[in-house]
Amino acid sequence: MGLLTNKMEREELKAGDHIYTYRAVFAYSHHGIFVGGSKVVHFRPEHNLNSSSSSSPMESFTSASSSTEDICPTFPDCGFRQPNSGVVLSCLDCFLKNGSLYCFEYGVSPSVFLTKVRGGTCTTAQSDPTDSVIHRAMYLLQNGFGNYDIFKNNCEDFALYCKTGLLIMDKLGVGRSGQASSIVGAPLAAVLSSPFSLLIPNPIGVATVTAGMYCMSRYATDIGVRRDVVKVSVEDLALNLDVKSIEQVEEEEEKEEEEDSDTEFVR
Repeated sequence: MGLLTNKMEREELKAGDHIYTYRAVFAYSHHGIFVGGSKVVHFRPEHNLNSSSSSSPMESFTSASSSTEDICPTFPDCGFRQPNSGVVLSCLDCFLKNGSLYCFEYGVSPSVFLTKVRGGTCTTAQSDPTDSVIHRAMYLLQNGFGNYDIFKNNCEDFALYCKTGLLIMDKLGVGRSGQASSIVGAPLAAVLSSPFSLLIPNPIGVATVTAGMYCMSRYATDIGVRRDVVKVSVEDLALNLDVKSIEQVEEEEEKEEEEDSDTEFVR
């Protein structure tokens, strides 16, 4: 285990593991749940599965590599997803895209968490049993995980929920993702530590204060210590995330088609 990441070999993989790999020269990491049989369930922006257009530059950046994905030559079901859903079943090779394999850590101590320089590698929260983790991942593969949001509902949020069943009830704050917390925490730490530059003439001292604030901001948003998290069963997840099931979406589409046909008939 390193301070930056938790690299592992494929032979060490176990069903129910939360894995991740880096994209765009370590600019960000993509997360998923290994469900066995060389298959990974993960979450991506839905629009990039349907077209090459994106609704924002940031989302385009985080999923640029997935918008031009080739057909898997090994597994016919690789790339399976339900309509209107960003939850995808991929083989391990397609998930990694020639990147290295890393395992997300659960149940780490606060001291270990704070020594991790980069967010999105561990949490103090405990993982649920393997059966529960896989059940959540496969259920969400069939029913979706809501709309992708880089700060509040991304691939890491998906994997964290599958592993813990924890959901953040404060919808105005940052989600469960350690990466999102790092993105917000770094500039926040710089701003908060700026007054210390007047009191601490040594640049090294200012940098130390900034680094400390950055680590503490990450720790404060970890799902293992937050107080605004609740345990939510995957069957009730749609009610808490305002997620529509695949059946509800199809029913609404059918109603819209009926209304359109009735309108045309009246005309």
